[in-house]
Amino acid sequence: MQQLVKHFHTQACPTETFLSKSPGPCKEAQARLLNDERPRGQRHRIIVNIIHSSSDYLPKVLRFLNMAFDSSGDCLIAGDHQGNIYVFDLYGNRFNLVQRTAQACTALAFNLRRKSEFLVALADYSIKCFDSVTKELVSWMRGHESSVFSISVHASGRYAITTSSDTAQLWDLDTFQRKRKLNILQSVGIQKVFFLPLSNTIVSCFKDNSVFAWECDTLSCKYQLPAPPESSSVLYKVFAVTRDGRILAAGGKSNHLHLWCLEAKQLFRIIQMPTKVRAIRHLEFLPDSFDAGSNQVLGVLSQDGIMRFVNIQTCKLLVEIGSLDEGISSSVISPHGRYIASIMENGSLNIYSVQALTQEINKPPPPLVKVIEDLPKSKLNSGGLKMKVTSGRVQRPAKSRENKIQARILKQDLTGNFENKENEVSDGLNKKRLQILLKGYGEYPTKYRMFIWRSLLQLPENHTAFSSLVDKGVHVAFLNLQKKYPIKSRKLLRVLQRTLSALAHWSAIFSDTPYLPLLAFPFVKLFQNNQLICFEVVATLIINWCQHWFEYFPNPPINILSMIENVLAFHDKELLQHFIDHDITSQLYAWPLLETVFSEVLTREEWLKLFDNVFSNHPSFLLMTVVAYNTCSRAPLLNCSLRDDFEYFFHHRNNLDISVVIREVYHLMDTTPTDIHPNGKLDAFVALTKGQYPVFNQYPKFIVDYQTQERERIRNDELDFLRERQMVEDMQAEVDQQRVEDEAWYQKQELLRKAEETRREMLLQEEEKMVQQRQRLASVKRELRAKEMHLQDATRRRFLKLQQDQREMELRRLNDEIERKNLIRNQEAVAKEMREDADTYRRKVDLEEHMFHKLIEAGQTQNQKTQKLIEENLAEAEQACLNADWRIQALHKQRCDDLQRNACYREVAKLLRENRRKETEVLNAMVGEGAKKWEEAKEKDFHLKSEKKASALSDASRKWFLEKELDDALEHAEHPYNTVPRCQSGQAASSYVPRTSQLKDSSEVDSSTHISLNQRRVQWDTMEQDLMERVRNLRQRLTAQARNRRRTPHLLAT
Repeated sequence: MQQLVKHFHTQACPTETFLSKSPGPCKEAQARLLNDERPRGQRHRIIVNIIHSSSDYLPKVLRFLNMAFDSSGDCLIAGDHQGNIYVFDLYGNRFNLVQRTAQACTALAFNLRRKSEFLVALADYSIKCFDSVTKELVSWMRGHESSVFSISVHASGRYAITTSSDTAQLWDLDTFQRKRKLNILQSVGIQKVFFLPLSNTIVSCFKDNSVFAWECDTLSCKYQLPAPPESSSVLYKVFAVTRDGRILAAGGKSNHLHLWCLEAKQLFRIIQMPTKVRAIRHLEFLPDSFDAGSNQVLGVLSQDGIMRFVNIQTCKLLVEIGSLDEGISSSVISPHGRYIASIMENGSLNIYSVQALTQEINKPPPPLVKVIEDLPKSKLNSGGLKMKVTSGRVQRPAKSRENKIQARILKQDLTGNFENKENEVSDGLNKKRLQILLKGYGEYPTKYRMFIWRSLLQLPENHTAFSSLVDKGVHVAFLNLQKKYPIKSRKLLRVLQRTLSALAHWSAIFSDTPYLPLLAFPFVKLFQNNQLICFEVVATLIINWCQHWFEYFPNPPINILSMIENVLAFHDKELLQHFIDHDITSQLYAWPLLETVFSEVLTREEWLKLFDNVFSNHPSFLLMTVVAYNTCSRAPLLNCSLRDDFEYFFHHRNNLDISVVIREVYHLMDTTPTDIHPNGKLDAFVALTKGQYPVFNQYPKFIVDYQTQERERIRNDELDFLRERQMVEDMQAEVDQQRVEDEAWYQKQELLRKAEETRREMLLQEEEKMVQQRQRLASVKRELRAKEMHLQDATRRRFLKLQQDQREMELRRLNDEIERKNLIRNQEAVAKEMREDADTYRRKVDLEEHMFHKLIEAGQTQNQKTQKLIEENLAEAEQACLNADWRIQALHKQRCDDLQRNACYREVAKLLRENRRKETEVLNAMVGEGAKKWEEAKEKDFHLKSEKKASALSDASRKWFLEKELDDALEHAEHPYNTVPRCQSGQAASSYVPRTSQLKDSSEVDSSTHISLNQRRVQWDTMEQDLMERVRNLRQRLTAQARNRRRTPHLLAT
């Protein structure tokens, strides 16, 4: 067998197949088969080896740090040092990346009440709860101040205890709130705090070797374990508890293991490991489904990386896993004990199969009975507790003077067949010793009862023969078993049906035995998980304890019932006479007990206790049990007088001590005479043959064959009858169907006839309604015609009125258009006149400006010439006189200019006052009545004409002045040397200056007059537009009033 090594990457798909049941091609990113160089004896134990490597350019191995199984034991959760947490489904052959915490995990727990949730303790001292299905954070718990190295979950999954070096905290996993916190002194550290399995007790272990037990609900101290003996003092570091919570194993930096009995609260054994074990790093008990929680195998992980499994009762070394080259760092065992998961020192993860490790783990301990002697308390010293563990030779502990201690050898046993415990039969069992044990205790131990039964009955376990019987399928006699026996459990019904069918295929008599299901049912219920054992137990019971039952088939076994009646007559004649007096036969007081093998009248525990004795004695013990049951119940039976009471008594449970009945059976077995004792009539026990089952023909074959033939004939007749009945039923069904069809046809015809009559009546009613509707329609038409004529008349009148209104509106529109055109024409005429006046004025101004510019140019030219001439004439004169003359002339000119400006300013102010006065008059005139506007217009026209005359006079004056000045200039230009004296020229200049000022004054007056006229013209235009708008609005109001007066009489008439 090759080792399967798993390589998966952190960047790969989170769900991949990591197990392979058979070697085959597989992708390297998922799983790869590698050749293993370890010896074959070690290779076959490992199911899978998981190596976690990264997908970087230079891949590196990611070390697993912690792991934990879930409550089912089929899923394993593991976390690496990078914070990746994976769930490995060992049953579904899958793994899944469920969380990336980005920091290393220090502890894990996967057995919460909500199966998909798990707890993880992180390097930042916090605890988080995640959901492995949704991959979401459920809760975040804080409170520790150091790293959490242990998480213990209560059996109910509701509470959890997290332990660090300085404190332990109790959490409620429903609310994720902290309930209690254990604080201790710094000098006393905590080693571990955990729940006891299947109990409500908390155990706290400290570094000073003190161990306390607390009640979970009240947190009250239940007890404290005493200090270990000084001769074997060990500082406890690791602990383990059996599943039933009775034994506590403790170890530390020593090769000694201390086993404490928590019920007796004392140290009952010290196991010394081999000398190569110097320290114990981990302890864990190996669960077993057949030890009822009292685990016997303890896994011990030592400092050398090897985990050794030791039987704490026999002190035998069973198996080792790990090696010096491939050491184990930590290990955990699944709850059902199938798998062992170990984190190796190289960071990989190995999963071992417990069944493939050794058969000794699955075997019960060889000694079934141990004699325990009570010793004085003074003798219970540590010397008698200590046992040495060696690999081969015996090492005895030091003897005390008062007692003798046996040394036990811890031998390594790795050989044997790898089979289930139910398939193992020990050769060391002695039937007589078992009978002595049974008489002493009354029953066999519960956890070894099935094993003892199989040893007593010497079951051959013929797998091939049983498979051939099962392969024949369900027997026809038990096809409808659920109708007669409605069992609630489908699995139990299926197992019962399969067992009965195998018995029927083994011997034909059992297909016709009516009480066979009652006989086999308690064994089927007991062995429903192992059908082979169930079949062989029932077959052995039939061959040995049901001897001669089928000789009077199909009647009850009269010979067997006669034996019972003879024994009852010998031991209790009064009870038998009571049965006879009330016509109660053995078929009523004995046969119901035999055919149900007491399963109706006993509880499960009582029945198991009874058959412990039945299987350990002669087959006649069962018959004696029937007699003993009657004799022990004689008091209530003697009080019964009705047959129904007797039937009820032997078919229901009664208040009877089964131990008394068993003692009475042994008494009957010893005191019954030989001539009536069933021993002489029944054969001794005979086991089933190995390989093939024996032929069972202890029954009247001709009766069975006859019954079989008769049953076959009856079955054939029944089949024929069923076929004929089916044919008759088919014919009857056809007749019924035809009758139904005929009745349906007649009903349909009747319905059609009724529908036709109804239709005719409806047609007549419709015709009458049509006539009435026609009459109403004619009257409505007449009314409509009259209304139409009236409406036409009204419409015609309305149309005529509308035409009239439209014509009036057209006339008003034409009047408005005419008025508008006249207004536009008048405005255009006025505007044209104003434009002509403005053009004339503009031409006049341009002409004056042109003449004025020519005058200025002529004057400048003359001045330049005069100046040039003067400069030429007076060049030789004195420069000082010339400069003085020029300064005097400049000052005189400036003074003249000032006078002219002053006069101009006064004239402008006077004109402004006049303009304001006139504007006031215009405003007063505008607000006057409309009748005076024409008079004002005439006055304004007259004023305009006077202004024009004044303007014309002014223009003529300016023109005359300019022409005169121009002539003077031309004359002066022609006679430049005819100069006048200085005084005359000064007078001429003085006379010239006033003229110029007068000219300027006249031009300023003209410009101011022109500005005021423009303003008045704009004001007149605005006022005229306002008056026209008012006239138009007045006309519209008058028109609307006239229209309303015209319309009102018409509305009154309508």
